[in-house]
Amino acid sequence: MSMHASGTPQQQPPFGNSSTSVLVTPDVAHLDAITQSHERCAALGLQRVERPDHTPLIRADLATARERNLRLHAHAAPVMELLLEQIMATQSMVVLTDTQGTILHSVGHDDFLRRASKVALAPGVNWAEANKGTNAIGTALVTEAPTFVHADEHFMRANDFLTCSAAPIFDPRGNMLGVLDVTGDHRSYHLHTMGLVKMSARMIENHWLSDDFRHAMRLHFHSRPEFIGTLLEGILAVARDGRIIGANRAALDQLNLSSAAVRMNSVVSLLGTTPGAIVDHFRSPMANTLVLTLANGQQVHVRARFNWPMWHNVGTALPDEEPATAATMAAAEPARASKPSQPQAQQALQPPQLSGLRYLQTGDAQMEAVIAKIRRVLDRDISILVLGETGTGKELLARAIHQDSERARQPFVAVNCASIPETLIEAELFGYEEGAFTGARRKGSLGKILQANGGTLFLDEIGDMPLALQAHLLRVLQERQVTPLGSSKSVPVDVTVISATHRNLREMIGRGEFREDLYYRLNGLVVKLPALRERTDLLTIVQKILRVECSGSPPELVADVLQLLQGYAWPGNIRQLSNVLRTAAVMAAGEARITRAHLSDDFIDDAERAVRVQRADTPQPTVAALALAGADDAASAGSATTTLEALELQTIRRALEEAGGNISVASKRLGISRNTIYRKLRWNVKGQQGDA
Repeated sequence: MSMHASGTPQQQPPFGNSSTSVLVTPDVAHLDAITQSHERCAALGLQRVERPDHTPLIRADLATARERNLRLHAHAAPVMELLLEQIMATQSMVVLTDTQGTILHSVGHDDFLRRASKVALAPGVNWAEANKGTNAIGTALVTEAPTFVHADEHFMRANDFLTCSAAPIFDPRGNMLGVLDVTGDHRSYHLHTMGLVKMSARMIENHWLSDDFRHAMRLHFHSRPEFIGTLLEGILAVARDGRIIGANRAALDQLNLSSAAVRMNSVVSLLGTTPGAIVDHFRSPMANTLVLTLANGQQVHVRARFNWPMWHNVGTALPDEEPATAATMAAAEPARASKPSQPQAQQALQPPQLSGLRYLQTGDAQMEAVIAKIRRVLDRDISILVLGETGTGKELLARAIHQDSERARQPFVAVNCASIPETLIEAELFGYEEGAFTGARRKGSLGKILQANGGTLFLDEIGDMPLALQAHLLRVLQERQVTPLGSSKSVPVDVTVISATHRNLREMIGRGEFREDLYYRLNGLVVKLPALRERTDLLTIVQKILRVECSGSPPELVADVLQLLQGYAWPGNIRQLSNVLRTAAVMAAGEARITRAHLSDDFIDDAERAVRVQRADTPQPTVAALALAGADDAASAGSATTTLEALELQTIRRALEEAGGNISVASKRLGISRNTIYRKLRWNVKGQQGDA
């Protein structure tokens, strides 16, 4: 037995022993959560004595994860530093993860950071429960609640020296954004750490809400006026027509409602007043707090914050003003409350994105045409269907569309219809209520469609969606509302839909495998991504991939490696090219050039076979062609030791010939400047004259 801070006898944790465990609060809910987590880990086949896998994400995947969570990091980083100051006396560190459990950022005590490296509490390492067993981060992701795991409550013995306190971070619509965690040596446990973590998570959430709804009315309220302005205050975001469009967790706690339930209300139904009355009350800068009564009879004190120029005409008209009618209010209201107001100003405040539509413009004429079409329909509420072979970059294009749209600050949710078991895809898409089916998560699940509310839903491999669910999806898209499994209530939803497939949907319609009405609902604009073998920008794509994979100056490709890449058909498209170059970059770490020695043997075999076939199918060059190419190139064509210089000239001349002599077009396709082309050709002519 141990003693609680109040002096009350307490039990030790169920999986602990007195030699490693220190004081924790063993309430029934905590013991139950640890027990259930251990049972999940055992069901997954994890072993308590096994050594966890601490392999971090490769640099490119970590960069992608960080890019997706730039805004979360921007809001969390200063709060993490503040939290670290509060726990500096302990050997601990502060960790931020995404919704997959991957560490995005960490700060902490130098001595503990060195020891923590043994369990890889560093960016890029994944701490999901399925990977690391019971731990505060992974278990908080599963339970969606603040979680404390101490010493040998961790499922894996290798983590027994840790004590961890984690709290999930949610946006104003109830979507999880990530997890904030404090991890330290188990001997440094402090009773108040969990409270500090929860408060810090709420600070991040409040910053997010204020950023999301800077142009909405924000009502700050509490039953005790002295708590307004503290982390205990509730905050409601209100649209001009009075609808509740967002709330922080303190508001949900005081109202005793879920996020979705709050957003189905208005200030009239929740607080018994109107936006006009609130604006009228706070016209004076000296106005006191407004006392309102909740639906349950409880009184709350309210302060309102809003952008006065946008709200001055909402409310009781002054003598020299024209009354604001419902029509004028509706005209002033954005088309959809979940879309950000003044999108251009908001986009200007966003950090630069690396995967926007401009990033995808690499000189290929087919890609230029695709992007030009997409820009014409951007933010016009038109569904986009992306066709293309596997690996051509369909999801990358979808993310670029989202990031260039007015919805860039809202969620982007990707669903791969081919990777989710048929028995689970309905629950994944539409969500479910608690107890809707055997194995359903406690408290239910929001579902991917509602997670994307206000943002973009990307349905990848839509051709693999079971036929029975296609009618359900069509109904959601037409009615713009979702009914979770096990529920009788429909929830409004506002999403832009982008779908993609490598299948021929028209043929599937003919075979009765895909609904024709759903097809016409999804294909407002159909674009087809070219296969990599059909594109003219291979060298530019190679350069972009190597810049991502290699810090500093990326290595160069020697001539024969470049020849292999250009002669290969790339059946796996950009995804395959990226994997080949990623491996080569790792193999060539610290070296200035990538050679054959850095390539996978099976790729070399495939590429050489393709080059041999291509040579066998290629007719011998004519005398005129040889004269055009130059004597040096003709001599090097039959040599196995073709120089990089000669290969460059061959590539430039081929591009010029294909472009009909237009140097501007050739320079775009090659990804080099016109001056470079002039210089290379002029230098070669002088060299030939000097040899003559």
